[in-house]
Amino acid sequence: MKETLKKYFGFDSFRGEQENIINRLVNEKGHSLVLMPTGSGKSLCYQVPALIFEGGTIVISPLIALMQDQVDALRKKNIPAGFINSTLSKKERDSRLEDFIGGKIKLLYVTPERFRKSEFVDKIKSTNISLLAIDEAHCISEWGHDFRPDYSRIAEFRKLIGNPLTIALTATATPEVQKDIIDKLDIHKDEIKIFHQGIDRPNLRLEALDIFDDKEKYAAIISVLNNYSGSGIIYFSLIQTLEKFSQLLRDQGFVHGVYHGKLQDKQRKQMQRDFLSGKQKLILATNAFGMGIDKADIRFVIHAEVPSSIEAYYQEIGRAGRDGKDSLCLLLYNQDDLYTQMEFIKWSNPSADFYSALYDLLKRDIHAVNSVDGIEHLREQMNFKNRKDFRIETALGMLDRYGVTEGSIENRDLSIIEELPDELQDEEHLKEKLLNDNKKLLSVVNYFRGEECRRVFISDYFGFKDEKPCGNCDNCSLSSSN
Repeated sequence: MKETLKKYFGFDSFRGEQENIINRLVNEKGHSLVLMPTGSGKSLCYQVPALIFEGGTIVISPLIALMQDQVDALRKKNIPAGFINSTLSKKERDSRLEDFIGGKIKLLYVTPERFRKSEFVDKIKSTNISLLAIDEAHCISEWGHDFRPDYSRIAEFRKLIGNPLTIALTATATPEVQKDIIDKLDIHKDEIKIFHQGIDRPNLRLEALDIFDDKEKYAAIISVLNNYSGSGIIYFSLIQTLEKFSQLLRDQGFVHGVYHGKLQDKQRKQMQRDFLSGKQKLILATNAFGMGIDKADIRFVIHAEVPSSIEAYYQEIGRAGRDGKDSLCLLLYNQDDLYTQMEFIKWSNPSADFYSALYDLLKRDIHAVNSVDGIEHLREQMNFKNRKDFRIETALGMLDRYGVTEGSIENRDLSIIEELPDELQDEEHLKEKLLNDNKKLLSVVNYFRGEECRRVFISDYFGFKDEKPCGNCDNCSLSSSN
């Protein structure tokens, strides 16, 4: 194990629970659920065993951009890794699959949606697979903060490939989500071992400020920029707010980049590269930015607007201070921002009637939907004009994730290939999901308002009990001064 670690990754020793987790896989041949903070080296827990095992390793990853970055990093270390996704031509996909089957590729990264493809399944199920690794495993649970329906079918995928040794990894899983992950994997609780490292990032300074208006918010941001040198990320929920503050900072001479969903893919990739290389020190971004960002020297992460959940918040602040040096994680709390998140949650949870009406409209009028103004046609037919109401986008995304539709309106090739699943027609189930999302937001409010150690609050939220006060948050500083 240590020889492989040194040879490929250049490290002399493991960190935290890494050695115990790898030993569990390599020597005990036991399934594992790994809960480790962002930036603590979760990937090594399956990459080292993958290089030791005789057969191949399949890594299920949620985002195409993330898997591309991971594979690029592995190839630079001369590790035989590859990915298969929709960005490749059929010829490239076939070639990489053959290389994996033939043992030329040891780690193959795929999205769970790849298992929808019969040509992939037919070949992969007869391959010698030693390990199945599930990255961002919280996506398995609909009670997690980033549920993906295809992730919930991983038990089917495991069965297809012979129920191989399995490791699931995440930084953000409450006790309820941990149980759901194990259930969805179809592994008996006695057969899987849970490893967790707790919230072990003592160099992160956790602070929260009550902000009355944008003037106070701007002053708080300027204070951080004037007192912290190095790289930083400022997160926003709304693109329009991001753009407003971008202009304010530009007027004051603060050089920065922006990253949000309205930018073209090429622009987003360039901005990410500039930030990673150090060419761009400061980024103003929506939560679309950061997944897969492996940059050691981020000195501060500011949440300029209230995040939707402790899970999202914890994942995003975990990008700070990976080099172990002091870094600030500042939450700016404003009541109006809370209302914005409540609206987001409402639009992110369409009702069963809404799904049914949209599905019927698509069946009836698919040619018009695939026209130049397809999304506007849907808005008109669904009888609402509120630009902030993105239920149609949410519903279209869920129809795609559940395999109901294929193609996209943007490419004008959207088509219906399956019936509506029961999950999207069960009003009680959808209401429960809405309630769960609101509870997650309430936890953010409680985090802000609480007077206990902020790290202890987060630890308790994720089920890591008996953590001692960190001494490095605003609440600890306040209690010690009193």
